[in-house]
Amino acid sequence: MSAFTQSRSALITGASRGIGKACALEFAQKGFKLALVSRAKEAPDELLQELLSLDNKNLEWKWYSCDLNDTKQIKSLCKEIDADFQTIDVLLNNAGIYKLDEPIYRKNIEDLDFETSININLLAPYLLCRHFAQGMQERGFGRIINISSISGIKGEKLGKAYSASKFGLVGLTQSMALELAEYGVTVNCICPGWVATDMAIKQLKDPKWCLENEIPPDESIAIAELSVPQKRLLDPFEIANLASFLSADASKGITGQAITICGGLSLC
Repeated sequence: MSAFTQSRSALITGASRGIGKACALEFAQKGFKLALVSRAKEAPDELLQELLSLDNKNLEWKWYSCDLNDTKQIKSLCKEIDADFQTIDVLLNNAGIYKLDEPIYRKNIEDLDFETSININLLAPYLLCRHFAQGMQERGFGRIINISSISGIKGEKLGKAYSASKFGLVGLTQSMALELAEYGVTVNCICPGWVATDMAIKQLKDPKWCLENEIPPDESIAIAELSVPQKRLLDPFEIANLASFLSADASKGITGQAITICGGLSLC
């Protein structure tokens, strides 16, 4: 594929499903050229069909397969995107994983899951920011949006790796926002609560998670909904709409923020 012509572009990680997929569709609808990143080798058929059905006949996008747990693959990814796009105006670090922890007092805890969570949820966003922030600073414009979590605002039982990585992402966001503020580059976090994604549903239905939280597996989704003041799980497009606003010129005064979108759950 030849290099893209100059216009506003967005890089979205974890684009194959859930919040990432919703962001891909939202940004495509807004006319962005898209660098879509996922572990999947090819764009899922459902996403492909939805992109093709959009009212955007000039849509330009490219799919990149990358394991964000592998720093060598991340470096190669950056080189590929540089060659195809020349500039990235919006970096949306969405990809993330959740691993159920063992209680810290138990013996024989494996550290591999903790390290993997930190690598994917925190180190990978840092490496992508480090690479693409330079061009944003030089051009005097850029938007970095990191998808953290309500668990990056308050700790989650049996989610030490997830919470640690998401807290870290908020800290990274605030520090970078201060470094880039004078150059027209904003850096913000979105911190969702329960969102109706494959990852969240898998967590809620996990027998071990339900057992540790003393929740009947067949009632876990309903209980999660009832735990939210709005009595519902959020739709991924609600997160995508907020990301779209944060990418716009109108949001230039918003930087260094960790914005919760949780149906009121953070108040409980």
